[in-house]
Amino acid sequence: KRLSHSVDQTFSLCIPPPNVTGTLHLGHALTVAVQDALVRWRRMQGYRVLWVPGCDHAGIATQTVVERRLLRETGKCRQDFNREEFLQEVWKWKNEKGEEIYHQLRRLGASLDWSRACFTMDPGFSRAVTEAFVTLCDSDLIYRSENLVNWSCALQSAISDIEVETKDVSGPTMMSVPGYENKVEFGNMFTFAYTVEGCDSEVPVSTTRPETMLGDVAVAVHPDDPRYQAFHGQWCRHPFTNRLIPIITDTIVDMELGTGAVKVTPAHDFIDFHLSQRHSLLRPSVIRGDGTMEPLCGQWLEGVKRFDARQLVVNALAEKKLFRGKKNHTMTLPICSRSGDIIEPLLKKQWFVRCDTMALKAIQAVEDGQLEIIPSHYTKTWVNWLSSISDWCISRQLWWGHQIPAYQVELPSSTTKEEELWVWGKSEKEARQRAAVKYGLNPDDISLRQDPDVLDTWFSSALFPFTMLGWPEKSSDFLRFYPNSVLETGSDLIFFWVARMVMLGSELTGQLPFRQVLFHSLVRDKYGRKMSKSLGNVIDPLDVIHGVSLK
Repeated sequence: KRLSHSVDQTFSLCIPPPNVTGTLHLGHALTVAVQDALVRWRRMQGYRVLWVPGCDHAGIATQTVVERRLLRETGKCRQDFNREEFLQEVWKWKNEKGEEIYHQLRRLGASLDWSRACFTMDPGFSRAVTEAFVTLCDSDLIYRSENLVNWSCALQSAISDIEVETKDVSGPTMMSVPGYENKVEFGNMFTFAYTVEGCDSEVPVSTTRPETMLGDVAVAVHPDDPRYQAFHGQWCRHPFTNRLIPIITDTIVDMELGTGAVKVTPAHDFIDFHLSQRHSLLRPSVIRGDGTMEPLCGQWLEGVKRFDARQLVVNALAEKKLFRGKKNHTMTLPICSRSGDIIEPLLKKQWFVRCDTMALKAIQAVEDGQLEIIPSHYTKTWVNWLSSISDWCISRQLWWGHQIPAYQVELPSSTTKEEELWVWGKSEKEARQRAAVKYGLNPDDISLRQDPDVLDTWFSSALFPFTMLGWPEKSSDFLRFYPNSVLETGSDLIFFWVARMVMLGSELTGQLPFRQVLFHSLVRDKYGRKMSKSLGNVIDPLDVIHGVSLK
């Protein structure tokens, strides 16, 4: 029975949408328990309460699960299907398994409004994602650019900065890497020499990644380093490609590290990429998206896996009497949190969200007291992270997810591969109209090709507080329950989810998506680790309710 509301006030919040692939663990149960207490308390006070359940399509995780299942059951991999066929398999899996989370939530006794349950790939939600992308592109807050991205060779996709974890190694360490039968050794610094053209001198350079030296376009030294003063502006001969590469000076070089001279490989290193921008250097890629060496490296390396190529390059340098040894080195490895792969920085054309001005507004909201973060010590974390935020790469090379509503334009007159021309729109028809206006042509004379990539799952999740209420339509739910009263979640989602909701919500709706953020602590095991299926330390809340055998 619907109770009358004794006070003319509303209270609304959304559940952090769990991944459709997963099942809930005790961490989720804590979130649900805290939220359930809040909404029951407000109902008792006579508020009009809305608590919306939802589920996230979890692009990478879901696609990986379905690919494994297909390989196990049919012996086929994703590439054996066309996109439509594969997506049918994902939907089939989602319809079988995707309700599991809702069953668990019901068994937990969560007093959610089930009539409004939403899934991030529902047609209405997908329309809102398209609307958001197009609006942000029109405002120049989304742009396309060739840039270095964090690339996972195992997933063959870019991932964003905050999906990269780090592992410290102090000297030689054997590690498992996806796609390699044997473990790979990390924690070494290799030194080899470049001969200076026109004299008998050499410049020794140190690197932890000798396999990338085929993409070297310069050697950089510090302008004040006395060892290399005589070589400023000179050229070195590349031992394998025979190219001449310049010796450049830059204050970014650390004179104390290695030999004080560094190889510059702009297509595979973030610092080197910035150097290439400052010194107008070329950026040849030598590693492909699958982690094998490019044809550019020569027949002896083409198609060889990157870490196997490492030893081949070292051997070849030794043969040319240019190898100067290796020593133990303490280093930090970037790891893909999704696949456990070692991240390979690669040069890719992708879509990025311009974050700087939105981040400043999100800081301002907290400093002005419009947005309250509880416990307040997270405010410092919030300000620090948003102050140094980089632009957010939102392209993912997957099939499961929201296909990017941007279209590459081919004009009837263009014969050469000139620079890419792009338009975006809420539909292909709208994109065609926009292209016709932009290039002064008849719409029928234009051919369009939609970007095959999909959007980062966190892009759609960031729209949840308003999309669940029918945005971009000004529905009665939206007018009554937006902004949400509070956001309650685990502190580990402060950047992945909360900051992005605040940035995109403020930009797209003109107001903050909620007034308060309430963080709870994380449920951890006795070693202080978060619950994770891969660690095997997960406890199912239903086992706590009903009991479970020791086995």
